Amino acid sequence: MNDKTNTKVGDNTRLAHMGNNPRDFHGFVNPPVVHASTVLFPDAHTMATRNQKYTYGTRGTPTSDALAAAMNELEGSAGTAIVPTGLAAVTVPMLAFLSAGEHVLIVDSVYHPTRYFADTMLARLGVEVTYYDPHLGADITSIMQSNTKVVLTEAPGSGTFEMQDIPAIVEAAHKGGAIVMMDNTWATPLFFRPLDHGVDISIQAATKYPGGHSDILLGTVSANEACWEQLLDTHGALGMCAAPDDVYQVLRGLRTMGVRLERHQKSALTLARWLEGQKGVARVLHPGLESHPGHEIWKRDFTGASGLFSIVLDGEGEKEAHAFLDALQYFGLGYSWGGYESLAVHVQLNDRTVAHAPKEGPVMRLQIGLEDVEDLQADLARALEAVNAL
Repeated sequence: MNDKTNTKVGDNTRLAHMGNNPRDFHGFVNPPVVHASTVLFPDAHTMATRNQKYTYGTRGTPTSDALAAAMNELEGSAGTAIVPTGLAAVTVPMLAFLSAGEHVLIVDSVYHPTRYFADTMLARLGVEVTYYDPHLGADITSIMQSNTKVVLTEAPGSGTFEMQDIPAIVEAAHKGGAIVMMDNTWATPLFFRPLDHGVDISIQAATKYPGGHSDILLGTVSANEACWEQLLDTHGALGMCAAPDDVYQVLRGLRTMGVRLERHQKSALTLARWLEGQKGVARVLHPGLESHPGHEIWKRDFTGASGLFSIVLDGEGEKEAHAFLDALQYFGLGYSWGGYESLAVHVQLNDRTVAHAPKEGPVMRLQIGLEDVEDLQADLARALEAVNAL
């Protein structure tokens, strides 16, 4: 954001102006998309000392710097690493802060690919992994070990949307000498700023709401001052840089993220409240609802809710889940979320160890897009009719 707008302003104003100063690029509103591998040096001394802003394409360009600056402003972070995928946004900081013989605590409601990475790569590297109940809060002290170096949180949890008491976990983890990472993709920094609550590293799949159009894969990892240099060093060592066109698309997506999230939030809450009273729905898992067990934590710490939540159907399992999905017209059947279109998926929860699946029936995760809410409600009504007709 340039000097004229570097005061406390609203979210949408910040999103429209942050990340670059048009005067740095001859007045053009958007920064250049720099495609770079080799960067030339003016002389041998500069080359030997690397005494210039850019040295090689993997170490940053004006394009990646613009997105990193924007994310730093959103997150309140000392630095942000841009990586090719949301999953890389989880794996890079884990590799940065964990070594053989150390221990990591991971919330049991975590994004499944994170669990797979932990159970395969981290285990192979000699890191001990323990999954913990998302409701543990300050009691996480009881399962910390002398070699616990990282506590990974995610709130709300993937698929079943358990809330975590992040400030309590942070206090307990820091007392035990561990750093805290948080996958904050659901809320984005507009609705929750992890670093403001003591979290050391904030993780986002920018594929989701920052990108917003289901056509980009990208991740961001934002760190506080104490963790930034170690994160940056590992990011460089892994060569985990993102492509300039993808970086630019996410920067462009940020400009409209605020207004899109307003629509996602409003439509999702409208549908969640309606679904609570529908035949065939055992429970609605949305932290913004008063009926949700984590609602008070959400209301205390978060300033909004995004467009993703789940419902638990009455029934045995796969038969009801498939009937529900196959009856949908406007909800696409596909993974990911955060784009403009609505999506639905049957959540598989057989990997849980302590945060067990709801017993009433199958869990259906709904991504509420930007369509007219009346059409989405009619679509869900058709799907529930199909289930109830079994």
